[in-house]
Amino acid sequence: MAIEPVLHYLYGNKKTPGVTMKRIILFIITNILVVATISIILQVLGVMSYIEKSGAGYGLNITNLLIFCLLWGFIGAFISLALSKVMAKWAMGLKVIDPKNASGAEGQLVQTVHRLSRQAGLTTMPEVAIYESQEINAFATGPTRSSSLVAVSTGLLSAMDSNEVEGVLGHEVSHIANGDMVTMTLLQGVVNAFVMFLSRIVAFAISTAMSKSDDEGAGFPYILNMVLTIVFDIVFTLLGSIVVAAFSRYREYHADAGGARLAGPHKMIAALEKLSRTTEQVDNSQSPSLASMKISNKSGFLALFSTHPPLEDRIRRLQKGVI
Repeated sequence: MAIEPVLHYLYGNKKTPGVTMKRIILFIITNILVVATISIILQVLGVMSYIEKSGAGYGLNITNLLIFCLLWGFIGAFISLALSKVMAKWAMGLKVIDPKNASGAEGQLVQTVHRLSRQAGLTTMPEVAIYESQEINAFATGPTRSSSLVAVSTGLLSAMDSNEVEGVLGHEVSHIANGDMVTMTLLQGVVNAFVMFLSRIVAFAISTAMSKSDDEGAGFPYILNMVLTIVFDIVFTLLGSIVVAAFSRYREYHADAGGARLAGPHKMIAALEKLSRTTEQVDNSQSPSLASMKISNKSGFLALFSTHPPLEDRIRRLQKGVI
C-alpha cells in the first residue's frame, strides 16, 4: 500500500542500471517485510484460522476469505489516498501558497494553475504549493478532484521558462481532472485484494497436498502454509506491481495529451524536452526524485516496473498528435 499511486509526478528517470537495481532491491525488501508482518500478525491473532474454517470443519472458506481480502485491500488503498495530501505536505515540506496574499512569481503560479483548472472543468481550485529542491520536479496529489494539490519544486521554477512551466502545470492539472488519483487507488485496491486472496488459495492447496503425503506431525501443515503464504504474497505483489505500473504509464500519456490541450502542444513538448536535456546532465544517484521507483528503461525486465514511459516516447507521441 504505497503512496506512489496517488502522487503523480511529471517524469521518470533515464537509464541508470546501478541505481535502478538498488531501487528494485529496496522495493522487494520492503514488500517482503510488509507482507511477512501482515501474514504473521494475521496468524498470531487467529484471523486466518477463522477465515479458513468452513462448515465441514477445517478447510478454506472461499467466501469469507474473499470478503476479508477485498476489505483489507480497499481499506488500505483508500487510507493511503485519504492521507496523500497531508503526507505530501509533511514529508516534502510543502509551502502552500495563499491565493489571497500571493504576489509576484507565486501569484503567477497560482493564477496559472487556477486558469488551467477552470479550462479542465474543475469547480474547486487545487491548492498550489512550492517546495525547496534543486531537482526539476512537480506532482499532483489529493483524495478527490475537489480536494487536490499541485506542487512544484524551486528547481523547476528556476530551470524552466513560463511556457515550459505552464506545460508542466497542464500535465498535473490533467491528472486531477482525469481522476487519476482515485482510479489508481481503485486499481491498487483490486490488486491488493487479489494478491492476498490468490496467495492464500495457492498456499493452502500446496500445503494440504504436501501434508497428505508427508508424516511430519500435526504442526507441519500450519507452518508450511504460513511460509508459503508469505512467499506467494511476495511473488503476487511483484506481479501486481507490474499491472499497476503498466496502467500508470497509460495514464501518463493521457495526462500529457491533457496538458497539451490545456497549455498548448508546443508548451507540453518544450517542458518534456527540457526535462530530457536536464536528466542527461544529472547524476541520478544524487537525484532521488529522478530515480525513486520511476524507472523508465526502454527494454528489459526492470522496464515492467516503470510508472512513467520514457521521455523520448512521450515527446514523440505529442509530436505525432497521438493520444
